Amino acid sequence: MRPEILTPLFASVASLPGVGPKTVGLFDRLLDDGRALPGAGARVVDLLFHLPTGIVDRRLRPGVARAPEGAIVTLLLTIDRHKAPPRGSRAPYRVYGWDDTGEIALVYFSARADWMTKLLPVGEKRWVSGRVEWFNGAPQMVHPDFVVSEAEFDKLPLVEPIYPQTEGLTSRPIARAVERALERLPHLPEWQDADWLAAGRWPDFAGALATVHHPDTTIGEGAAAPAAGRLAYDELLAQQLTLALVRASAKRGGKIPRIATGVLTDKILAALPFTPTGSQVQAFDEIRADLARPERMLRLLQGDVGSGKTLVAVLVAAAAVEAGGQAAIMAPTDLLARQHARALAPLAEAAGISWAILTGREKGAEREAILEGLASGAISILVGTHALFQGPVAFADLALAVVDEQHRFGVHQRLALTAKGRSVDLLVMTATPIPRTLMMSFFGDLDVSRLTEKPAGRQPIATRIASSERMGEIVEGLARAIAGGAKVYWVSPLVEESETLDLAAAEERFEDLTRCLGPIVGLVHGRMKADDKDRAMRAFQEGETRLLVATTVIEVGVDVPDATIMVIEHAERFGLAQLHQLRGRVGRGSEASSCLLVYKGPLGETARARLEILRSTDDGFVIAEEDLKLRGGGEVLGTRQSGLPGFRLARLDLHADLLAAARDDARLILARDPDLESPRGTALRVLLHLFDQDQGIRLIRAG
Repeated sequence: MRPEILTPLFASVASLPGVGPKTVGLFDRLLDDGRALPGAGARVVDLLFHLPTGIVDRRLRPGVARAPEGAIVTLLLTIDRHKAPPRGSRAPYRVYGWDDTGEIALVYFSARADWMTKLLPVGEKRWVSGRVEWFNGAPQMVHPDFVVSEAEFDKLPLVEPIYPQTEGLTSRPIARAVERALERLPHLPEWQDADWLAAGRWPDFAGALATVHHPDTTIGEGAAAPAAGRLAYDELLAQQLTLALVRASAKRGGKIPRIATGVLTDKILAALPFTPTGSQVQAFDEIRADLARPERMLRLLQGDVGSGKTLVAVLVAAAAVEAGGQAAIMAPTDLLARQHARALAPLAEAAGISWAILTGREKGAEREAILEGLASGAISILVGTHALFQGPVAFADLALAVVDEQHRFGVHQRLALTAKGRSVDLLVMTATPIPRTLMMSFFGDLDVSRLTEKPAGRQPIATRIASSERMGEIVEGLARAIAGGAKVYWVSPLVEESETLDLAAAEERFEDLTRCLGPIVGLVHGRMKADDKDRAMRAFQEGETRLLVATTVIEVGVDVPDATIMVIEHAERFGLAQLHQLRGRVGRGSEASSCLLVYKGPLGETARARLEILRSTDDGFVIAEEDLKLRGGGEVLGTRQSGLPGFRLARLDLHADLLAAARDDARLILARDPDLESPRGTALRVLLHLFDQDQGIRLIRAG
């Protein structure tokens, strides 16, 4: 149950004065980030956590003559005269005022004379604030933002926060609603350690919220910095506490130690045509040791593109089978699941391990036979999509679950994935190199193994950048390369033409290239039927087609070792991590490979920086760190797509040091007070509810 003290904050924004039926829908659209229940709409707490991103500073009072061009100034003027436009004219209404330094014209379009004389009465003084323009050597202010009398000066906001907006809802009504929300804020118990607050010179929670919504300087500087730091730490601590509770819950309870004998894994290693890298061996040793422990394994295997995670997954699955259990390997797409199955097949055959694949495509008698084999234990390793963990799928003794591209499934599914067995060991894998700060943020409940080497013989990928204006030269160059035996990927971002985005559609590009190069061009995209996709990929693998036009469906896992050229069209529209993933589809064999990033100009500053970073390095971890700086944490991991809400108050580029502290604090809290029953523990329960970390609350034994 949510603490009663939080009830005012979880009420709808429609309960705030001034938020009527017309604007509540706009607030719902502005503040919806997936945290509230479907259909519940925006809440008061969502509004309080909607922070300003800048300010309008009206404190400059230079006098009329010294007002800088384009600056926002506040002037005390004596109103001298009105100049109304002739009837029927489109000319503006002008009001002239002066101070000791000079005269200025206040310009209004479509203004009514009676309203203007009331607002700016001749002979009286008024404070006027707005942006000054100099026109023909004379200053003017078009539609001043504020006009108040001397007695009402305190109503003029000298520092005005600027909020992220949505169509139909500007910053000022958002600010008014925030003021009403701040009035609703109850006195909450302090969940932070007193010494920690003092060390950071941090205010209490209510004081911090008030300060960040009334900034007196640039966001992130000055007096707002301690307040912003306090709120960021609150959010980070709530998240790290939940991850620690997830970990504690998953580790709790006995597990059958799974002791691998080496009988099957030795056969697989003997069948390999190459020697595993040192980091592959180390990762396998770490995971095998986890299997043998009496606590559940929760481990992340992180490796750059082409570092050989699939081999480690197969070895680990074989080790689980050696220990008498079954293993499941889950991938996010049918295409990737079948890629894993192709890699597994010869190795499982060499070791004499029975396996099957299960996706939405296996139906009827075939599906029933697989389900029976799993239930009886006749099938030892099952590969598939999320269908593995749904409905009637039952294992005889599931010992290990391997989840590929974990960030596409979401943190909240980690516990559900292992419900098909008793204390199932969990290995999650990602080919997206993740900066350390994001690792702690999204995978804080997991131990980490890293693959840092590429398999022997892999060639570096030469990366070049070209304008789409050179398309003719690019296609001619590809024709020469294909004539010399090359295989080419051509990535096009959309499946069909969009009126709003100037992107080359895959189908249209396929037709263009077919006209130029002939029937050697293939096409694969996400909307094709699975059988058609398989046929297109097989034709490319076997050389029937030499150029494959594809959408980002090929981003992860597709393995055609003799493909050596990657063309990415509209590369400026992709994120760095995604470009790196796509580039990793080539350079997988012993031949030299190249990647051509085709952009449509003119390039913005960020887009150019992104492409230059990719050209200068192929180190996925360096690229991920740069991606974090350019785009922010949520975008790097694709949190919108994976169901993981990003942070609202914390910014990992500013608050990375606080994340490490929050992680340590969370572990210390649970070591001392695992059920959160102490006075601070009770306050921390409030914190978890406040930040929608309800999963953490559910995992507390006492709660």
